[in-house]
Amino acid sequence: MFNNDKYPPGMRQQVLQFFSKVLAQVQHPLLHYLNVHRPVQKLLRLGGTVPGSLTEKEEVQFTTVLCSKIQQDPALLTYILEGKKTIGRKASREATAPLREAASVRDKDRPHIKAPDNGTCGAWASSAQLPAETEEPDGAIGESSLITTLIGLCKSKKGRVALKARENLLLLVSVASQAAATYLVQSSPCCPAIIEYLCQLYQSLPSSLDPADIAALEGISWRLPSAPSDEASFPGKEALAAFLGWFDYCDHLITEAHTVVSDALAKAVAEKLFVEILQPQLLHVSEQSVLMSTALLTVMLRQLRSPALLQEAVAFLLGMDQQPAAPEDSPRTLCTHLIRHCDHLSDEISIATLRLFEELLQKPHEHIVRSLILCHLEGRSYVARGSPEPESYEDTLDLEEDPYFTDSFLDSGFQPSVKPPPAPATNPDGKTAVTEIVNSFLCLVPEEAKTSAFLEETGYDTYVHDAYGLFQECSSRVTPWGWPLAPPPLDPHEPERPFFEGPFLQMLFDRMSRILEQPYSLNLQVTSVLSRLALFPHPLIHEYLLDPYTNLAPGCRSLFSVLVRVIGDLMQRIQRVPQFPGKLLLVRRQLMGQVPGEQLDHQTFLQGVVVLEEFCKELAAIAFVKFPPHGPRLHPSKPPEGHV
Repeated sequence: MFNNDKYPPGMRQQVLQFFSKVLAQVQHPLLHYLNVHRPVQKLLRLGGTVPGSLTEKEEVQFTTVLCSKIQQDPALLTYILEGKKTIGRKASREATAPLREAASVRDKDRPHIKAPDNGTCGAWASSAQLPAETEEPDGAIGESSLITTLIGLCKSKKGRVALKARENLLLLVSVASQAAATYLVQSSPCCPAIIEYLCQLYQSLPSSLDPADIAALEGISWRLPSAPSDEASFPGKEALAAFLGWFDYCDHLITEAHTVVSDALAKAVAEKLFVEILQPQLLHVSEQSVLMSTALLTVMLRQLRSPALLQEAVAFLLGMDQQPAAPEDSPRTLCTHLIRHCDHLSDEISIATLRLFEELLQKPHEHIVRSLILCHLEGRSYVARGSPEPESYEDTLDLEEDPYFTDSFLDSGFQPSVKPPPAPATNPDGKTAVTEIVNSFLCLVPEEAKTSAFLEETGYDTYVHDAYGLFQECSSRVTPWGWPLAPPPLDPHEPERPFFEGPFLQMLFDRMSRILEQPYSLNLQVTSVLSRLALFPHPLIHEYLLDPYTNLAPGCRSLFSVLVRVIGDLMQRIQRVPQFPGKLLLVRRQLMGQVPGEQLDHQTFLQGVVVLEEFCKELAAIAFVKFPPHGPRLHPSKPPEGHV
């Protein structure tokens, strides 16, 4: 066997092709023989070390044969994954004992195969010694030539070579044997090598990447070439595509690998990439560092599919504490810091972090919803105990006590369109109740502040059909979680407990209360997150976010009560904007791209009014598709045409 470059050009290719054909065609298992697996290991060490090697094609063919043989008989794994130096004889024997037993069973299953005599060159006595118990003077502990070769080929600039190498590595980590998978994790650099390359790609990303470019880059798959196209190219796109492509590959490995390998890979990603690299950047004082890391984490969450890696990502972002947070809690966790970033002085950081939470809310993991929302709503302490039901809806809102609804305000001619009817009767079909709830949201914005009636395709019907599709998708995602269909009954004799909506809802409500003062893009993101929350078919979420008739305990607020106060503020500000209806309609047309944009007085306020009107229609549509309110159905029927 050659071991240097003194041989004629093309000799390596010929030798690799020869061994590939021999190993692929022979029926008799040979790799466990010392005189076979030792040359195979040396042959592997000659390749895969130099990027762009002339023998890449032959090397990937050779590794394909080896991985195929290992998949057929996982007990052969130890003969190929030989380290140059042992970790310890006792540990090695313990790690490989199950594989030795598997090899013994394999030999018993083939009684016609006899071990050769000791005098032959393929002496079974010498080949029976496991590779993990051998020693060579130099080399790294636990070094695996097959793993390093595959990782090196995965980095090839030749798309077909890199793809085949990745498929081979995927084949290797998906071995069915528990013992082989354990050996792969404990006695080979498989997981560290894969994650090290992932971290290298992340750290090679240029710091000048635009978060908007990161968010817009979609469709990156490990199976497709990651070279940037001429269209929509930007500085750093190639490096970004390479990182996201390898992250997608890691996610696919974790999905397809044996459970032992899958868990080890997921934990390595969490430890090396999430905790050691991303977390310091998320908590950094530099705005660019926070923006870039938040945008990258959002894109990674969007691509993430494997349950094991999702579990690690959720634990990293939210922690696994089930106890609800108190208002006075200090920001001890990453989650608390991220929630504070949603209400940051920098609008860009706020928008980026809100996008991160919106992406998180779409992942199929119950702890996300429970940690952010449900743990604070359980017990229904937001509902008043022992008090009679209000005779009218106005009693619930306490408009007379709201500072915005003063006598002078009501005498100004701007009567609120919120003249809710008496609390609906509980009909068996619930139609009356859902009609009242929908109309409560639709009539919340005063007629003077509505503009959608003057434009086409901006009606409530569009929101109904969009909400129907999103609700079906959300319902199918949460069905395995076994959520109840109705909230637990209240004990009227139970004493009232202080209610805290939790830091996440507190932040969203605070942001919502400032909708008339915030930039348009920030308002869109806040309302988008609230809409995602409202779609969840949990009775407590439905009651707290979408039921205006909930009798709130003193000092508590709900989404509807926040909106009512915003409307009060809106109706006072209208009086201070000359030619308000015309300017509002102009701003709406600007936002829809129908007229050229131009700077107007009170533009932020006018844009906030437009978002508020659309958000109320969206909430009405969500409430309609989740009908009935006291028992959200998981599979709604097709929504009817027209208005409610």
